[in-house]
Amino acid sequence: MKIKASTLTKLSIAILAAGSLAACNQNKGTASTQSTTPAPSNSLVVFVNQDSLMAKYDYAKDMRKRLDDKGAAAKNDVGTKQQAIQREVAEYQKNVGSMSANERSMTEQRLQRESQEFQQYQQNAGAQFQNETADESKKLYDKIYTFSKQYAKDNGYKIVLTFQTGNTQLLYGDSTLDVTGDFVKKLNEAYSKEKK
Repeated sequence: MKIKASTLTKLSIAILAAGSLAACNQNKGTASTQSTTPAPSNSLVVFVNQDSLMAKYDYAKDMRKRLDDKGAAAKNDVGTKQQAIQREVAEYQKNVGSMSANERSMTEQRLQRESQEFQQYQQNAGAQFQNETADESKKLYDKIYTFSKQYAKDNGYKIVLTFQTGNTQLLYGDSTLDVTGDFVKKLNEAYSKEKK
C-alpha cells in the first residue's frame, strides 16, 4: 500500500516551513542528482529527494511490506466472510420454494441481520486498516523528522529541505546540496541498529 500523498506532503510542509526563509537566497532550477557525500560544510541549506528516501529507506520498505501484508489479510478475511453470506443467500434462494412462510420469514431476517453485521464488519476492518496506515505513516514521519534534526546538527546545516517529483516546492537545488545518498545511508544505519 502506498503511503498517502497527504502524509508525505505533511513531511514536506513541516520541513519547508523553515525553508521559505532560504527560498529567497536560491536562484536555481531543478534538482535531479543524488550525492552520496554531505554537502560542503559551509552549506546551511541542503535537500533530500523524498522519492529516493521512500524507495531506499529500509524502515519505509518494511512499513510498506507490513501494510501490504495486513491489507491483503484483511481483504482475504472480508472476502471469505462475504462468500459465506453469498452461499447462504444462494442456498436460501434454491430452497425458498419448499419453505414454509414462517421458515422464509425467519431465514430472511437472519440473512438480513448477517448482511448488516457483515457490512459493519467490513467498515470496521477498513477503518482499522486506515488507522494502522495513519499510525505507521506518523511513525515514519517522526523517525525522519527526528533524524533530520540530528543530521542537520551533526553536519552544521540550518535547514534540511525535501522535494518530491510531481509535488515540487523546491524547483532547483545545486547537486552539491543534495544529501539524499548520505542521508539515507545514515538513516538506514540508525534503523539497522534499532532493529537489533
